Amino acid sequence: MKKYLADRTALIDASGIRKVFNLAATMKDPINFSIGLPDYDVPDALKQVAIDAIKRGKNRYTPTAGDAELLAKITKKTTAEIGWQNPAALVVSGVSGALLLAFMATINPGDEVIIPDPYFVMYKHLVNLLGGKCVFVDTYPDFALHPQKIADKITNKTKLIVINSPCNPTGAVYSKEDLKALAEIARKKEILVISDEIYDQFCYDAPYQSMAPLYENTILMKGFSKSYAMTGWRLAYVAVPDHLKSIIEEMTKIQQYTFVCAPSPFQQAAIAAMDFDINSYIADYRTKRDILYTGLKDKFEMTKSAGAFYAFIKAPNGKSTEFVEKAIKNNVLIIPGNVFSEKDTHFRLCYTTTNDKIQKGIEILNKIA
Repeated sequence: MKKYLADRTALIDASGIRKVFNLAATMKDPINFSIGLPDYDVPDALKQVAIDAIKRGKNRYTPTAGDAELLAKITKKTTAEIGWQNPAALVVSGVSGALLLAFMATINPGDEVIIPDPYFVMYKHLVNLLGGKCVFVDTYPDFALHPQKIADKITNKTKLIVINSPCNPTGAVYSKEDLKALAEIARKKEILVISDEIYDQFCYDAPYQSMAPLYENTILMKGFSKSYAMTGWRLAYVAVPDHLKSIIEEMTKIQQYTFVCAPSPFQQAAIAAMDFDINSYIADYRTKRDILYTGLKDKFEMTKSAGAFYAFIKAPNGKSTEFVEKAIKNNVLIIPGNVFSEKDTHFRLCYTTTNDKIQKGIEILNKIA
């Protein structure tokens, strides 16, 4: 039979997260610690903005780069928070869309991309899909940034360093000192840094520190999906300083032939979201984090999450897949570590569920540990 599939399809695997997500749909009331999806809904006030936008006819294409009012608000916010004058910005279909566009605009076959391990699943597969080479930096057991380890991996083929703070899957938040050290390392070789900051508002123990004000060659990615529970609305943005605006121009050009533009009525809701206070939601998630850590720390080897809504926990005997299978048989859905890492010693637990479900999950996991 004639071969129809492109060779590149063999370079990526089906999402391990989505496999468990689909499994959840077939189970009766599981304790679902599997997918990074807030358990609260889009705030009613922001829903109403989207509804009103639909009724007002805001259903057509926007300009490829995004709604003018939203872009103006993004650039103003970026200047105020980061210090960049005249930043260039692009509204995209989720940070996932941002990553695809940025990688397509920057990675040539053979280019090396440095990624701290554990990592968000998409980094590895998109780099492979585009013919780049992933260079992983082991951050076990504390999941800190380890700038010197990154420096040791840099070669003349290094094109990008990708960082994600707060981090999915570990919940780690990188310190200002480590980010400054990384900035100095990247500056010497003029290496681009992609800073994936989708979880920036979920920072529990200290004010959030972005990479962007510390390093002038940063591609900044922020989004609305997690903070405002708009995961299905597919909304995020990318910003760069003025001297990197050609990257945004090329990403915008690629968007013309891929996503076309981000969903139009939801861009109106994003304008409102940028002034919406979600501190009460963050406080609730700090409580969930504390319940989980207190409940599991005596039975499991784990680092207390400082941000996002994940815990990356060492499985008993360091056998993640085996432990995950036991957990699923006991109606608890978690994700094996090899989905996010070159190792398979830990599992990811996402505490985006009710406090009662978290307590029940703790009891079950402790029992089978």
